[in-house]
Amino acid sequence: MKKRHPLVHVVLILGAVVMIVPFVWMILTSGKTLTESTQVPPTIFPKKFEWSNYSAVWALLPFGKFYLNTLLLVIGRVFFSVLTSAMAAYASARLRFPGRNLFFGLVLAQMMIPGQIFITPQYLLAQQLGIIDTVWGLILPGFVSAFGTFLLRQFFLTIPNELEEAAVLDGASIWTIFFKIMLPLVRSGLVALSIFTALFAFKDLMWPMIATTSVDKTTLSAGLANLQGQYATNFPQLMAGSLLAVWPMLVLFIIFQKKFIQGIATTGGKL
Repeated sequence: MKKRHPLVHVVLILGAVVMIVPFVWMILTSGKTLTESTQVPPTIFPKKFEWSNYSAVWALLPFGKFYLNTLLLVIGRVFFSVLTSAMAAYASARLRFPGRNLFFGLVLAQMMIPGQIFITPQYLLAQQLGIIDTVWGLILPGFVSAFGTFLLRQFFLTIPNELEEAAVLDGASIWTIFFKIMLPLVRSGLVALSIFTALFAFKDLMWPMIATTSVDKTTLSAGLANLQGQYATNFPQLMAGSLLAVWPMLVLFIIFQKKFIQGIATTGGKL
């Protein structure tokens, strides 16, 4: 049995503490008064936990609308991104057609370009389609995913050709092969991509702030920006709103913790 070095545990514990301290500070600040939150030197624990910050921020912003818009955004992006990525990945990995390598090269090239460059053409496209300040406008950038195409292509390449050849001999169409044979075999890849897409959609900030003009059409991440003042900010209310925004993802992580970890391990990525 391999001996575990104590230094490894010390480093991991320190890393866990560094990551959890901001979250704990957010909880503690959400229960402080404005004076306590701006006090120098800072106070760690509030003298009395002010639950009124939560009711105040809930009354200040339409969190019910925020939750609904964010839910629709996540569901829409996961559905369309996984579907289109799976189709593109299957085509580039299993089908033979002219320009296949060029097509996949363009997909890889897109991954190397910062996403901010696409903001202007995406906005102009959404404007011409008349979906600015709508849920469809929020979902638009997630219709396709270069990362998802690359990820699922690696899974499709691991499937033996004999399975596909046997299905062709049995008279199966390309759509039957894709939906009934190939997709079930790359289920772990689909789960991993769904997890990443949901996370990226949930914390997306720039596009919802650009694509929505009314408060009741925006998402949790963009809605919280309304609590940040230009000259003064009520930090307890801001932290209370942040906690109200983050709890759905925490609950999902607790419920699907094993799937989250499997998805990260499968892709070799990080949150």
